Amino acid sequence: QVQLVESGGGLVQAGGSLRLSCAASTLTRSNYAMGWFRRAPGKERELVAAVSRSGTSTYYADSVKGRFTISRDNALNTVYLQMNSLKPEDTAVYYCAARAPSGYYSGTYSSQNEYNYWGQGTQVTVSS
Repeated sequence: QVQLVESGGGLVQAGGSLRLSCAASTLTRSNYAMGWFRRAPGKERELVAAVSRSGTSTYYADSVKGRFTISRDNALNTVYLQMNSLKPEDTAVYYCAARAPSGYYSGTYSSQNEYNYWGQGTQVTVSS
């Protein structure tokens, strides 16, 4: 069982920055592909960014490209989401998710149904 704990959310003005962290409870998490999702009020949960097991492959939703950066530190069992130039429409609960290894596939995963473990979420509120 993998436990994920997000931190770093909060209230920020438009144009500001936040860095979210996701700490995993198991040393084997370095073999897991990771993703950050968000759910805005009244909307479906959506993928924001994803990173492969090694960290060499990443994926970003069009809405955050050029503003958000996902990264991982396998030695610390932590994944980060650096969010710059924040907009009010980025307001949401942000969730970290982990996908267990599957054969030799080494890329990213884009569907929430492909992730096995989820954190409890952290609120990000961007004021205009």
